Amino acid sequence: MFGIVRPCRHRLSEGLRTEWMAHLCGLCLALRGDHGQFARVATNYDGLLVSVLTDAQTGTADSRRRTAGPCPLRGMRTASVAQGEGARLAASVSLVLASAKIRDHIADRDGLLRRRPVAAAARRIAAGWDRAGARTAGTLGFEVSALVDAVDRQTDVERAAGPGTPLTAVTEPTETATAAAFAHTATLAGKPGNAAPLAEVGRLFGRLAHLLDAVEDRVTDAAENAWNPITATGASRAGTRRLCDDAVRGIRLALRDVDFADPRLAHVLLVHELPRAVDRAFATTTCAHTDAHPSGNHHQQHQSGNPYQQQPYGQTPQGRPPYGQAPQSLNGPANPYAGEGGSRLPPGDGDGDGGQGGGGWGDNSGGHSPHPPNQRPPRGFLAGCAAFVGLCCTCQLCCASEYEGPWSRKKREGLCSDCCDCCDCCSCDGCDCSCGCCDC
Repeated sequence: MFGIVRPCRHRLSEGLRTEWMAHLCGLCLALRGDHGQFARVATNYDGLLVSVLTDAQTGTADSRRRTAGPCPLRGMRTASVAQGEGARLAASVSLVLASAKIRDHIADRDGLLRRRPVAAAARRIAAGWDRAGARTAGTLGFEVSALVDAVDRQTDVERAAGPGTPLTAVTEPTETATAAAFAHTATLAGKPGNAAPLAEVGRLFGRLAHLLDAVEDRVTDAAENAWNPITATGASRAGTRRLCDDAVRGIRLALRDVDFADPRLAHVLLVHELPRAVDRAFATTTCAHTDAHPSGNHHQQHQSGNPYQQQPYGQTPQGRPPYGQAPQSLNGPANPYAGEGGSRLPPGDGDGDGGQGGGGWGDNSGGHSPHPPNQRPPRGFLAGCAAFVGLCCTCQLCCASEYEGPWSRKKREGLCSDCCDCCDCCSCDGCDCSCGCCDC
């Protein structure tokens, strides 16, 4: 899931985090519903902004939410997800933008796309996504030709660019495409007066997304001799950063002219998260989530890479029980075998399924039970194999915040549950808004 707006879980209140997840899952399911399972790979963090802006102008209504079934990326839990015109417009825009990304990789001859058969197959996928996005957009009254024309023009613009060409000339097609998509959310919401400021928000957001992508890819593009707008135009790092900062300020100013019914999530994503995205791309931010706070407390562990992750019952974000008491079971006494995380055993107590160490359950000479309290005994070899296959087929080994070891039955975390992008801790420093949405 690509994109520049990737908020950390610890910076969103519980309500806003639930809303953000509703739009992310709604985008994914809208792609599946309108365009098939494979189209879900086009899910991205920036595309859901279209859905967020639509709801922000009209207010969240029960008619635009539905309960989705269990999903491996949510630990096989159900969830309330966004549906309706906003989610469908976000899906069509995401398809067209993903198509543009594929075409860009083909033009740069990235990786396997250097091979003609692979590139030809990728072109067919991109063309199919263009047509599918146009069909969906047409049912919503959105003329997707603005997006497709911008995608087609991008190659010619890049070919004509050279030393001294303004970066804004290279980003213009992307700006035009995102401006059209953001402005149409005003039409869907029945607030045509919002179209002009939202078009400005979209234009500047498109510029910012294009530039940050170029900044993050510059070293890789140089190593692979691929085209990069910053390198091709000879722009300086300071000049590029100045354009990004100006875009962030312009977005904040334009949002003040938009008539929102519930601006909280849109405000957090577009006003608070965009400056952090710029800092992250230019490597001017540090991760301080585990640094000691002046008060003696510690910041919550950063977990933005897997937005579906939830904390186990009764634990603090660091995985420890509140107020320092021993981990408690719901049905029995504390677990004397549990380590610092409340469910892990000390080093040396292995489980045979890729866990820590390779020993047994501990020394039984002192009269201890061979298994921790409330811990079911390990499975046999064949039963464990069957459980392992089930975990693999449901992606829980990779994506679940917590799962039961197939052989040991001990609690484990998914392989991707701690993937994250480092960023600074929650701070409203320098923000002149008087919102209470970010719980800083």
